[in-house]
Amino acid sequence: MKKRILITGATGFVGFHLIEAALSNGLEVFANVRKSSQTGHLQGLAISFVELDFESIYQMTRHIEEYKYDYVIHAAAVTKAENLDQYNKYNAAYTRNLAIAVTQATHQVEKFVFVSSLAALGPLKEVGYQLSDNGASNPVTYYGKSKALAETYLQNINKLPWLVFRPTAVYGPREREILMVIKAINRGVEVYMGDKEQQLSFVYVKDLAQIMVSSLQSAVVNKSYNVSDGQVYSRSAFSEHTRAIMQKKTFKVQVPLPLIKGIAWSLEKGYKLLRKIPTLNIDKVNELTGINWSCDIKNIKNDLGFSPRYQLQQGLEETIKWYQLNKWL
Repeated sequence: MKKRILITGATGFVGFHLIEAALSNGLEVFANVRKSSQTGHLQGLAISFVELDFESIYQMTRHIEEYKYDYVIHAAAVTKAENLDQYNKYNAAYTRNLAIAVTQATHQVEKFVFVSSLAALGPLKEVGYQLSDNGASNPVTYYGKSKALAETYLQNINKLPWLVFRPTAVYGPREREILMVIKAINRGVEVYMGDKEQQLSFVYVKDLAQIMVSSLQSAVVNKSYNVSDGQVYSRSAFSEHTRAIMQKKTFKVQVPLPLIKGIAWSLEKGYKLLRKIPTLNIDKVNELTGINWSCDIKNIKNDLGFSPRYQLQQGLEETIKWYQLNKWL
């Protein structure tokens, strides 16, 4: 009999790849989706759709008892919100509610996996070091603060068999924000914010999904892990690999940081009148200009046997090919 897994955020970029990884590992997959969600890309997959009310611990408890999940991977989150309170509601409070429901259900869930973010720790302020799994949390964005709060909630829920994964910048097929950078390079433009050198890290979405799903079989619980491909990249590495793969020449534009911040501030004010959130905002600038986002992954390697199959060049080759074949690029 197949073991059952509930995956929240199933229609999202990471959620889609979690579904594929879970299916390839022989799990019976239940995908949490909203009625308003676009699910066309999930049609044809051998999964069942469910809908949770994240505001009701009672409803979710009854749901878990009815469906008898063996595992839960909670990937649902918002990456854009009007203020910190909204981020905390959707990313932290909803995570806490689901985790409490897991512990209150009469059916025992074997493991609760939370998809956090390296943003919960925040970048280091100088190069030459790496973010450790248990390092100090100094998030520089509202998103990162909400993920850090969610982690704190989980750590204080009794009898919850949790694991937390903090991926760095995730890229791969179906990702849309990094696609914007690739599209710019395809048009011959390479944009940099400010003039400071950076240390960056990346993880290919298939490596991320696979380690989270395979962790369900491990005996490890109540630990947090940073996730990257184990390499440290310069701030130009992504563009250099993309240029080479696409055989493009680019014009490099270095925009002064004060100007970028001014544009982001103006966009936030303008979009606020429309009740929308721009792609370029102050939070995003703080994230993109962090000096050091490199992280140490020795613990996830030792504890869970994580062995990334993709480094940046190989992952980008596969990603760009997918974008091209699917007319995203």
